[in-house]
Amino acid sequence: MAKPGRLGVGIVGAGKVGAVLGAALRAAEHAVVGVSAVSEESRERAENLLPGVPILEIQDIVERSELVLLAVPDDALGELVTGLATLGAWQPGQLVAHTSGRYGVGILNPVRAAGAIPLALHPAMTFTGMSLDLTRLMDCTFGVTADAAMLPIAQALVVEMGAEPVAIAEADRTLYHAALAHSSNHMVTLVAQASQLLREIGVESPESMLGPLLRATLENALASGESALTGPVARGDVGTVTAHAQALKEYDAGAGGDVLAAYQAMARATARRAGNRGLLRPEQLTDIDAALDAEPKATEGN
Repeated sequence: MAKPGRLGVGIVGAGKVGAVLGAALRAAEHAVVGVSAVSEESRERAENLLPGVPILEIQDIVERSELVLLAVPDDALGELVTGLATLGAWQPGQLVAHTSGRYGVGILNPVRAAGAIPLALHPAMTFTGMSLDLTRLMDCTFGVTADAAMLPIAQALVVEMGAEPVAIAEADRTLYHAALAHSSNHMVTLVAQASQLLREIGVESPESMLGPLLRATLENALASGESALTGPVARGDVGTVTAHAQALKEYDAGAGGDVLAAYQAMARATARRAGNRGLLRPEQLTDIDAALDAEPKATEGN
């Protein structure tokens, strides 16, 4: 017997996020009535995570659904919502949720104008599009935005998927998303760059060397914040920073790489934060900044 309040759910976009969230809602005993999938990869993902769910046209999905989950790229969301409004697809009382981190509910104004209820449900997690993501949801938070009266609905849907809802104000959505993208996406770039350097000098398994270091660093940073700050920049070790910058400049020149620019940007940000905490004196900050230009610091008599 179905639980009370179960919804007919339509998934627009069987990408990594949409298919997984659809499966999570299905596990909470909502009925997934249809999913859109264009590419062969998305069709295969829908079949694996949402077996038996029909693959339908978007307008058909909206027509059949009490909850429509829009799991499409940020840049496609506004055009999709407006286009469906022009077709008269949105229905009064219908729940319409998107998974974009960048946007709140403002982008769903055409939904609101039709009498439907706009929700923004963004999982603060990176997805593989496989069943293991369902387990990861249990340790995940969602940034949720909705009108005050509708916020409990958004929060309840997230809890049903096994995750933790965190309310984000409409005006704060872009900063919220920038914080997540800066930490997660740029971490991947930093790890890739470090692995590349180690592999270039003959380390056969960079992940084995970096794994324990990075896991410990992340745990320390999450537990202690900037108190966990360490390394040559935070210590004001100008000679080491100079050597790093020079070595990376030479490496990039030969490899056409981008490592030096990333190192310089992060080292300058680290130095400023260390200075704000009183770990570096003003003259040390000046010396670090000069060292990062990959030129040897002049000494007396030279």
